[in-house]
Amino acid sequence: MVTIRRASADDAEAVTDVWIRSRRHAVPLIPPVESEPDARAYLLRIVRDGEVWVAEAEGGAAAMMALHDDWIGHLYVDPDFARQGIGTQLVDLAKRLRPGGLQLWAFQSNVPAQRFYEQHGFVAVEWTDGSGNMERAPDVRYVWRP
Repeated sequence: MVTIRRASADDAEAVTDVWIRSRRHAVPLIPPVESEPDARAYLLRIVRDGEVWVAEAEGGAAAMMALHDDWIGHLYVDPDFARQGIGTQLVDLAKRLRPGGLQLWAFQSNVPAQRFYEQHGFVAVEWTDGSGNMERAPDVRYVWRP
């Protein structure tokens, strides 16, 4: 059973661990994290200061999603819990929380993520060369409108 709740500062390490494990597992579909300590500090700050949701399964963090205004900033599922519908539950939650619409960025190289978002009603509206993101990797902006 999966429980989804708003993350607290006490969840920061576990949520950050999910993000790091997921990012590692997704290479080469997405660029690797250059500096794990910097990435960890960045995610810890987001959990403490932002709106982050954690999905718990089997007594621990299985996935995380960060929201800011109408943006899904991060949505990562731990590889051990992939393909169990947890990502879908998080997207559904985001849609309920932001009924006016959502947007997000995905790496162009991450075709599975693009398919996932498209299956959930997101439409690609902008492609970039990646010069505006930390990884300097081409990305695509998706939008969902009810």
